[in-house]
Amino acid sequence: MANVRDLKKDINYVLGDIIGAVADNDTKESEAIIDEAIQTFDELIVKVNDRSVDNKKEHFKSINQELETRGRALIDKINKL
Repeated sequence: MANVRDLKKDINYVLGDIIGAVADNDTKESEAIIDEAIQTFDELIVKVNDRSVDNKKEHFKSINQELETRGRALIDKINKL
């Protein structure tokens, strides 16, 4: 992990691409996916901005892994549409 700025960019790009991929569909399922992506974004940014952690490297690594798993889950939901 290079730095916090890169992690924030990764979160923004991944979740932004997910929202962009589903934005054309105007169904309740696609709206639910968009809402979940926004909620995921908010939760991950709060974790990134948490300054009370002791081991920042491990903290950011776990956030990156969480982004990957939650992003894949959202992509699986998109594929089921």
